[in-house]
Amino acid sequence: MTGSEATPSFRLAYVPGVTPSKWVRIWNERLPDVPLLLVPVPAAEVYDVLRRGDADAGFVRLPVDGTDLSAIPLYTETTVVVVPKDHIVAAVEQVSGEDLADDIVLHPEDDPLEWERLPGKPALERPAGTADAVELVAAGIGVVVVPQSLARLHHRKDLTYRTVTDAPESRVALAWPEERTTDLVEDFIGIVRGRTVNSTRGRAQTPPAAQQKGAAKAGARKADAGGGARRKPAPGKSGGKGGGRAAAKNPRGGNGGPKGGAKRGKPRRSS
Repeated sequence: MTGSEATPSFRLAYVPGVTPSKWVRIWNERLPDVPLLLVPVPAAEVYDVLRRGDADAGFVRLPVDGTDLSAIPLYTETTVVVVPKDHIVAAVEQVSGEDLADDIVLHPEDDPLEWERLPGKPALERPAGTADAVELVAAGIGVVVVPQSLARLHHRKDLTYRTVTDAPESRVALAWPEERTTDLVEDFIGIVRGRTVNSTRGRAQTPPAAQQKGAAKAGARKADAGGGARRKPAPGKSGGKGGGRAAAKNPRGGNGGPKGGAKRGKPRRSS
């Protein structure tokens, strides 16, 4: 596996609709010495970009094209229909495919949704991309069903969108060439999976020797606190039962004598 020192920066590709800002912010906090370069890529080209090595990893939409790429699914997007604001659909919060039966449903060439059967009536031609389809919706030509992130990306003041309950959903994943799973890729995987700084792969851990040394110090502290063996009293010092016998032999001194020593009498006056 290639070491992180082989890559002076980390190049992150992402397809339209994906917003990587949250992960970029965490990266900059944890690896401030490794610049993260964003590479916006059309969805149809992202896999070629990864295979050519023009990006170290990328946010893509599943399914992944080919078996030479590794991928981690991240989240599933809500599917919506984009309509003019005066469309009847705008009066409700969500619709089904049957509710679009009387509408021309545009099918752009870059549609990320996998349809078994597109709802509504087919258009005469397929728009080249989602942006073109949205322009046609604004012109009153039809409606278009897309992931919610694309509806936000191509937002217009004269359009709105509503959830489609029974439409296919788009899943976003992090993908990278399996043969180039570098340390920096592993670091980014840790970030998108929500690992903390201490649990992220590649972070320094306490060496075994230091752990043993720390354990020895802890044992010594425990012994000093009374956990070790009893010490033999030093000669001449009272301790336990022996202290009582010593006091009996010397009633005036030591701990066994009267408190404060013997009481003195008043001196006699000479006559």
